[in-house]
Amino acid sequence: MWTQNVDPLSSLWLSALVAAIPLVIFLLCLVVLKLTGIVSAAIAVVAEVIVAALVFGMPAPAIGGSALIGLLTAVWPIAYIIVMAVWLYRLAVASGRFDVIRASISGISTDQRIQVLLITFAFGAFLEGAAGFGVPIAICAALLVQLGFRPVKAAMLSLVANVAAGAYGAIGIPVIVGAQVAGIDVAELSRTMVLLLQPLTFLVPFLLVVILDGWRGLRETWPAVLLVSVVFSGIQAGVLWFLGPELADLGAGLGAMVALFLFGRVWQPRNVFREGGSEAPPVERHTAREVIVAWSPFYILTGFILVWSLPWFKALFAAGGPLSAAVLKLPIPGLTGEVVTASGTTVAVTWDFTPLNATGTAILLAVLVSFFTTPRLSGSDLGRELAATLRELWRALVLIAAILVLANIANYSGGSASIGSALAAVGPLFPLFAPIIGWIGVFLTGSVVNNNTLFGPLQVATAERIAVQPDLLIAANTAGGTTAKVVSPQSIAIAAGAVGLSGREGEILRASIGYSLGMLVVISLWAFVLSGLFPG
Repeated sequence: MWTQNVDPLSSLWLSALVAAIPLVIFLLCLVVLKLTGIVSAAIAVVAEVIVAALVFGMPAPAIGGSALIGLLTAVWPIAYIIVMAVWLYRLAVASGRFDVIRASISGISTDQRIQVLLITFAFGAFLEGAAGFGVPIAICAALLVQLGFRPVKAAMLSLVANVAAGAYGAIGIPVIVGAQVAGIDVAELSRTMVLLLQPLTFLVPFLLVVILDGWRGLRETWPAVLLVSVVFSGIQAGVLWFLGPELADLGAGLGAMVALFLFGRVWQPRNVFREGGSEAPPVERHTAREVIVAWSPFYILTGFILVWSLPWFKALFAAGGPLSAAVLKLPIPGLTGEVVTASGTTVAVTWDFTPLNATGTAILLAVLVSFFTTPRLSGSDLGRELAATLRELWRALVLIAAILVLANIANYSGGSASIGSALAAVGPLFPLFAPIIGWIGVFLTGSVVNNNTLFGPLQVATAERIAVQPDLLIAANTAGGTTAKVVSPQSIAIAAGAVGLSGREGEILRASIGYSLGMLVVISLWAFVLSGLFPG
């Protein structure tokens, strides 16, 4: 049995700097050397193995087990979810329904500044609340490209917009898990999230328009931008404050879409903006029934995801539930019972194979229902679009697998804890750095849920030492992690695959990283201010 050592060099800051080397290498390869995502990740994985083995003393079986759980997680559930979601989107295109969807959006406004608010911000938040796991990024980025946006800009806008919804994705799971890990009340953490994250959420629509068309664009569209910000933030804050995180994205996204639709009937920008000055395509008119039918795959998707997220459905597959035998739990050799964390906990890692209650299965059912209710599609169309989806996404899926291998080796070697512990050593200034820990956690794992699981206990322990409310630091961990979704390799790989830029992830990263870091600075400073206003 091997015990982690978060300070193998007898200098916590030096150990943390060495632990960060693979992360720095990955960024340099992508941004400076402009290598492909897969090559950059492969080099970083090799560096991570060397650091884990030679510096942190991690045994080879434990390194292998960490790599295995990363690879298995990449396949199930992540790749399963992504492939099913993009397959659903491609079938909507092949059926011709997507043309109606595109026309219905253009019918609200042909101005791309309004379209980005409707799709990436409002509709993206709705999808994030229903599914999460990269589904809104994939679908919204592809939608924007279909509407004439340039691929890199479409991907980047979809990533930035996700900041407003990422903390409450998949029916609020990140906040729920954060509360559970920290041992605090979910309602208390939800209210703290309102205080910490809502100011930034309110500004995201303004930022999206500025990214697309500068300050001139904001001057021409501010009534719509302000309306979307007020409606979205108001509903999201109200739901969080009074009900909890489960419906925060669904309610806010739906409310913003309805508000834009109604407002678009009485107001339009004076000048229509199109990237590159291109002509707006003529608006096709469709009946209300045609529009409702065209959007039906996404209604069906939302319905299945909601059922899969309900407590009674989850209880069917929980331990002791009537369908618990349908969940296969595979202990990971080299980790389970073989590794002890620095806090003295024996690691028990299992890979859960859940063919019935997986989110991907809910999306698969939405695919099948949409297929059987679409007369224009044949069985050959179904198979052809699945094959095309796999050809389109394989590079992105390989990159996700490599990143998860790296992240899990870093986690189980003690490297991630070393970085977090070094930042925690700054004492009263720690609230300034708490979001940075969350940013690192999501950059490594691609998941706000995994980030809260990994660093939540560290945030709570530090809060007790420096007399800061633990819910504030958990909220900071969550909010900082949400800003990292803009540049996490997993998110960028999903976006690149959706817009046909697999292998060119570095372009999206270079376009997005400044916005991610800027929003992180805002959250860090605001968390520090709140720590002084609400001491423990």
